[in-house]
Amino acid sequence: RGVYLLAERATERFEGAREKVRVFINAASAREIVFTRSATEALNLVAYAWGLDSLGPGDVVVATELEHHSNFVPWQQIAKRTGAKFRPIPVDGSGELQLAALGAIAKQGSVKVVANNLVSNALGTINPVEKLAAWAHEQGAIMVVDAAQAAPHRRIDVQALGCDFLAFSSHKLCGPTGVGVLWGRAELLERMSPFNFGGEMIRKVTVEETSWNDLPYKFEAGTPPIGEAVGMGAAIDYLTEIGMEAIEEHEHDLAAYALERLADVPGVHVFGPLAERRAGIVSFDVEGVHPHDVAQILDWEGVAIRAGHHCCQPLMARLGVAATNRASFYLYTIPEEIDRLVEGLHKVRKTLGNGASRTRRPSEGGVRG
Repeated sequence: RGVYLLAERATERFEGAREKVRVFINAASAREIVFTRSATEALNLVAYAWGLDSLGPGDVVVATELEHHSNFVPWQQIAKRTGAKFRPIPVDGSGELQLAALGAIAKQGSVKVVANNLVSNALGTINPVEKLAAWAHEQGAIMVVDAAQAAPHRRIDVQALGCDFLAFSSHKLCGPTGVGVLWGRAELLERMSPFNFGGEMIRKVTVEETSWNDLPYKFEAGTPPIGEAVGMGAAIDYLTEIGMEAIEEHEHDLAAYALERLADVPGVHVFGPLAERRAGIVSFDVEGVHPHDVAQILDWEGVAIRAGHHCCQPLMARLGVAATNRASFYLYTIPEEIDRLVEGLHKVRKTLGNGASRTRRPSEGGVRG
C-alpha cells in the first residue's frame, strides 16, 4: 500500500507468489488466485459468497461422504439457510464413491453445486473429479474441489480437472501456516459478492454505499498474509524443482509397500481402495486396540501417525468405526520408516492385542482392504 521502496518490494514479492501459484495449478490468470488464511477459509468463501446468492428451495447441494468437514459442513449449513437440499454421494466398502447414486440425486431437484476432494485426507482415495465435474456441468451446477490433500502430492491442472473452484493450503506444501489459496473462474468470481469486508477490498466508500475492488483484491480484506504467501511461493519452487510426478510416484510406491507389509500384521485392518487408486495415505485399525492407544505406543517407538476421525465423521460412520489410525507418506519418507511402523504395530499387538475393542461400533464391521 505504501509508495516507498520497501513497500514496493514487498508488493512485488507478494504478487510474485501469486503468479507462482497460478503456474503451479495452470490457472488462466493471476486475477483468479485469491489468498486466504487457509483452505478452510477458501471453501467457506465459496459456500457463503456464491451459495447464499445462488441457492434456494428446490435446489440440491451435493457433497460426498469422503469430504473433510471443511468441504462438508459449510455446504450443509448453507443448504439449511437457503432451503436447498443437501445430498452426499455415498461411498462403498472400499472407500470409493458410488457414482451410481448420481441419477437418484439428480431427480431430487435442481443440482447447483457439487463439492468433492481430489484426494481423501482420511483414506487416500483418488476421486474421479473430472467425471464428477462433467456430470455437474450437465446439471448446470458448479464444481468445487478441495485439493488440500492433493496439491502437495501430485500435479494440479485446473483446466484439465474441469472444476470451477479449487482450494488448498500452504502448510501441506512444506510452506508456512496461515495462508491458503482459492482459485476460481474469473467469470464466477466477478459475479460473487465479497465474503469479508474492510481495507484494500474496496474501490470507493460513501455513507450510502460501497463499491468493490478488482479481482482478486475484493476477496482479500485486511492485511494479507504477506510473509506467508512469499514463503508458500518458495515452497512451490522447491516442489517444482523436485518434480510433482516424481513425488507422486514415490508416494505410490510407498503406499503399495505399506499395504504389503501391513497385510502380514495379525489383527490389522486396512481401510480404503487398492494401491493403484490411492495416494500416499494408509488408514487402519488394530483389532481390540483403540487408535489413540495405537498412536501412543507408536510414538514411544519413534513413529508419528494420526489417530481419530480425521475431520471426516460421516465417513467414519459409513465405515462403521469411531476412528482410525492414519499413516501418511511424503517426499521425505523412506521404506525403512514403514518397517519401523510395522515393528511398532507388532509391539502394539503384543502389549494390548487382547484388550476389548473400543474402535468399532456394536454390530458393525470395518472394511478390510
